[in-house]
Amino acid sequence: MREAYIIQSVRTPGCKQKKGLFSQTRPEELISFIMKEAVERTPNLKPEDIDDVMLGCAFPEAEQGLNLGRIAAKMAGFPDKVSGATVNRFCASGLEAIALASVRISAGWSEICIGAGCESMTFVPMGGNVPRPHPEYCQTYPEMYVSMGITAENVASRYNISREDQDIFAARSQTKAMAARDGGKFTEIVPTPAYRYVVQPDGTYKKEFFIVEHDDGIRASTPEGLAKLGAVFKVNGSVTAGNSSQTTDGAAATIVASREKCEELGLAPIARLLGYTTVGCKADEMGVGPKYAIPKVLKQVGMTIDDIDIYEINEAFASQALHCIRETGLAKHMDKINIHGGAIALGHPLGCTGAKLTATCIANLKEVGGKYGIVAMCVGGGMGAAALFEKR
Repeated sequence: MREAYIIQSVRTPGCKQKKGLFSQTRPEELISFIMKEAVERTPNLKPEDIDDVMLGCAFPEAEQGLNLGRIAAKMAGFPDKVSGATVNRFCASGLEAIALASVRISAGWSEICIGAGCESMTFVPMGGNVPRPHPEYCQTYPEMYVSMGITAENVASRYNISREDQDIFAARSQTKAMAARDGGKFTEIVPTPAYRYVVQPDGTYKKEFFIVEHDDGIRASTPEGLAKLGAVFKVNGSVTAGNSSQTTDGAAATIVASREKCEELGLAPIARLLGYTTVGCKADEMGVGPKYAIPKVLKQVGMTIDDIDIYEINEAFASQALHCIRETGLAKHMDKINIHGGAIALGHPLGCTGAKLTATCIANLKEVGGKYGIVAMCVGGGMGAAALFEKR
C-alpha cells in the first residue's frame, strides 16, 4: 500500500437552511467554488493534476442530482480528464468520500484525488423531495424510516440524558463557537461567494453577488434561555430546536495525494488518514453510533482515547453526543472535544459534515500543536463512523 497524504482541507461557512445567507445559492455553486479554491490554495498544484473527485452528498437528487461529483468538477473549471463520483452514506458521506479518495491513492489507482462533501438543505430538504419508503417493509421495521428527532428522544429516555444536561451542552457549543468566530479561529473557512435575487421596480429580479465569511447560525445562548423552548419531536420530550443541530447549507473539500506525487510536484503534506471505520447500530437510536465507532477506529490503529489531541464529534443532537462522550470515557477530555463548538452552533449540512469536520479537525490540531485527531458522527439508518487523522 502506498502512503496517501492530505495536502489541503478547506470549507465554506455553514449557513442556515432557508433563512441563511446561502438560501439562494445553488449547491453546485458552493461545491465547485470550494473545490476550485482548494486547488488554487495549494502551491504547485494545478487542476490538470487531479485524477478523480469523490463527493459526499446525503440526498443526491434535484439540484444535487445526476452526478454532482462530475458536474462540480466541470463547473470548477477542471479539465475533461478529471472524473467524479457521488457518494452517499447519509451523515458520513463527506467522511466516506475522503476515505475513498485516500484508498484510491493507497491502492495505486490514482495519484491525486479530491474527497469532498456538499449539501444544500434549502434546495433539497431532509428526507428528499419525494421520499418513498417500501410499503411492506416500513410496516414491519418502521425504525428504518423514523424521524431523526425521535431517535434522539429515544437516546435521551433510554440512557437518562436529562433536558438540563442537553441544554447546558448546547449553550456551551454556542458559546465556544461565538468566541472562535470573534477570535478568528475558523482558519479552515474560505470566504465564499453567494447570490440573492432582488426584485426590481419593474417586477423583474436581479441576481446580486456578495461574500459570506462566517457561519451564520451562531447565536448567544444560555441554559436558562434554552430551557424555555418546547420539545419539537415528542410531547413532553426533551429534544428541542435549541439542543439539536441546525439544518444547514455548505460544502468542503480535501485534497489527497500520493507520497510520490508530493515529491514530484513539491506538494507539502499537512495530514494523513490513519484509520477509518463504520459500524451499525439500532436504527431507532442511531445517535449512539459514535460510541461504537470511536473505540473501533482506535483499536484499528492501536491507540487509546488518551492519545488523541482533538475530537470533532458531530452534534447531531445534544442527547446523543452526551451519551457517546460518557460511554466512551471521553468526559474526562471535554477540553479536547469540539473546542470551537459543534453542529448545534455551526450546523450539520448532512453529506458535507464529514468533509467539513475534517477541515476543522486539521485546523484545530495545528492551533493546539496536537498530532492526532478524530472525526466521528452518528449516521441515519443506524450507523456510526469515525476517522483518525495524523497532522504532519
